[in-house]
Amino acid sequence: MTTGYIALGSNLGNPRQQLESALEALRNHAQLTLLGHSPWYRSKAIGPGQQADYLNGVAAIASELSAPEILAVLQAIELDHGRERGERWGPRTLDLDLLLYGDEEFESDELTLPHPRLTERNFVLYPLYDLAPALALPCGTSLESLLARCPREGLQRTGDAIDPGR
Repeated sequence: MTTGYIALGSNLGNPRQQLESALEALRNHAQLTLLGHSPWYRSKAIGPGQQADYLNGVAAIASELSAPEILAVLQAIELDHGRERGERWGPRTLDLDLLLYGDEEFESDELTLPHPRLTERNFVLYPLYDLAPALALPCGTSLESLLARCPREGLQRTGDAIDPGR
């Protein structure tokens, strides 16, 4: 089994409900084991126009699927939650990104691992650190060192982690 980390985000509809429903979909998938989840964080939208704030978090999973197979699962969950792929960085009901998958480094037109903007986004790094503080990227860079260079500006923790066994 390989451990992976998935970023979750939503800023349309009821974001908390969307994210909790996505966690339930991960929990119920036959080929995934949900290991845990970070607290939720509210963050300012990055993207075009005026958008509502996002609610973000990170989930840890274990699976024997390949990284591209996990991407397909995540995209299917997004579609089930009304995700429409239109404007880049536009508002969305649900955004699920595979951040890391074991020590895998992978690049294709559809997927890059580690996620190419993982090191720049406080709304990913802080929840990831809450979930796995000792984690290091495949290149050996620690999360702690990344956080030291990534201000928490505009990021607000909104709640406790959700028990994966729920």
